[in-house]
Amino acid sequence: MDAFIGGLSLIFDPYVLMVMVGAAAFGLVVGSIPGLTATMATALLIPVTFFMDPVPAIAAIVTTVATAIFAGDIPGALLRIPGTPASAAYCDEAFAMTRKGKAQLALGVGLTTSIIGGLIGAVVLMMATSALAEFAFKFSSYEYFWLACLGLSSAVVVSSGSTLKGFVSLLIGLFIATIGIDLISGHPRFTFGSTEMLSGVSFIPAMIGMFAISEVLRFVAAKNNSRPKVPVQSLSNLFKGVGGVLYKYKFNVFRGSSIGAVTGVLPGAGADIAAWVSYGVSKRTSKEKEKYGTGHVEGLVDAGSANNAGLAGAWVPALVFGIPGDSVTAIAIGVLYMKGMNPGPMIFQENPQLLNAVFIAFFVANLLLLPLGYLAIRLSSQLLKIPARMLMPAILIFCLVGSFAITNSVFGVVIMLAMGVLAYIMEENGFPIAPTILGIVLGSMLEEMFLSSMIKADGELLAFFSRPIAATLGVLTILVWLIPIIKSLKSKYWKPQTP
Repeated sequence: MDAFIGGLSLIFDPYVLMVMVGAAAFGLVVGSIPGLTATMATALLIPVTFFMDPVPAIAAIVTTVATAIFAGDIPGALLRIPGTPASAAYCDEAFAMTRKGKAQLALGVGLTTSIIGGLIGAVVLMMATSALAEFAFKFSSYEYFWLACLGLSSAVVVSSGSTLKGFVSLLIGLFIATIGIDLISGHPRFTFGSTEMLSGVSFIPAMIGMFAISEVLRFVAAKNNSRPKVPVQSLSNLFKGVGGVLYKYKFNVFRGSSIGAVTGVLPGAGADIAAWVSYGVSKRTSKEKEKYGTGHVEGLVDAGSANNAGLAGAWVPALVFGIPGDSVTAIAIGVLYMKGMNPGPMIFQENPQLLNAVFIAFFVANLLLLPLGYLAIRLSSQLLKIPARMLMPAILIFCLVGSFAITNSVFGVVIMLAMGVLAYIMEENGFPIAPTILGIVLGSMLEEMFLSSMIKADGELLAFFSRPIAATLGVLTILVWLIPIIKSLKSKYWKPQTP
């Protein structure tokens, strides 16, 4: 109890609170610009933390990430351009709601579920740190392989339209993920002699191209040079109807937050994958599957609560074992070491006040998101009033800057443009791009874990079921694969007898 009170006094220092407010505003600005991710926001913040004590430095990182992850929802809902990768899972759903005149509800639900998910994730971080970290530490390459398979299976589930086209789209993403040097053998693949392609296709420029550049190309190709009509909407009463949605889908909020927190604990997973998995589970279990992709708020409830909950989960292995849960906590671990506060099991005995300060910072950061997120949405309402002929060039400039900033080379811009053309061709022919995006994200992890496992098992496939957690995940994944096939065969060959 003394450690908790000590943590409260550290966070509620006027200077620390001022730093958190400034970090929240910074995170909202960076997260809302396509290409400038929450990780980049954290990286840009590091030089400033050199001059801070450990508590305000960590509090600034926590607050920046929490607000930046939500801010990615704003351009996703209004322009169909996700500001951060965590928003990509439900970008199409949110924009479809905007097309139907429900931008206010989409952003209101997104803000509210992000806050609730973040608070639930903070509770999980605070109450179950040791247990969850111990569970995550049991994961080997076998478990990660099945986890990647389960995540990829959700890609086909979340795709609208033809399941076959969704599967083909996933294969395209997996192919793109194989470009570059093989992590096991060190052999270059599909590089065509280009040194830039040795490092593979960077995910952020690819995501920007597939969502933003394809939208620009669609505008250019339109006969009357107009975007798909988006009604100009008021965002003044942001929380109108949100209460009813949360009451109707209260179980979804809890489920999405739980999926996010548990997925975030797994090193390398993070908020991005948590959002995809939660959206996939939401569509698979919904009673209104046919509404997904047309502007259905249920998917936003699940995925919006999952991504912010995943942020807190990623800090569990970072604090307990010094193993980064995602790229942000990798940066945070570096800051802790720089301040002489080494993460690991001994932090519970040596610096319990710091540990509790991190927990409390998550609560404060998500509460700050309510007024500041509301203000950011109100200011963003002007986007819908800008003529398309002025908006599209501005979007293109932001995309060019963001892609160049990620790779620090023109090659990132080339990737963005090439993926934009690919996405435009795919969508014009009815192929969804969401499975391709997820294939790029999880493809390298899937390949690395499969090859590592095969080397350890000496080629024995049954070894993938040799561990309890791996066997459970494996059976669950295979069931996900078999259920659609069984349903298809049942509807084709089994017909009830008519009397």
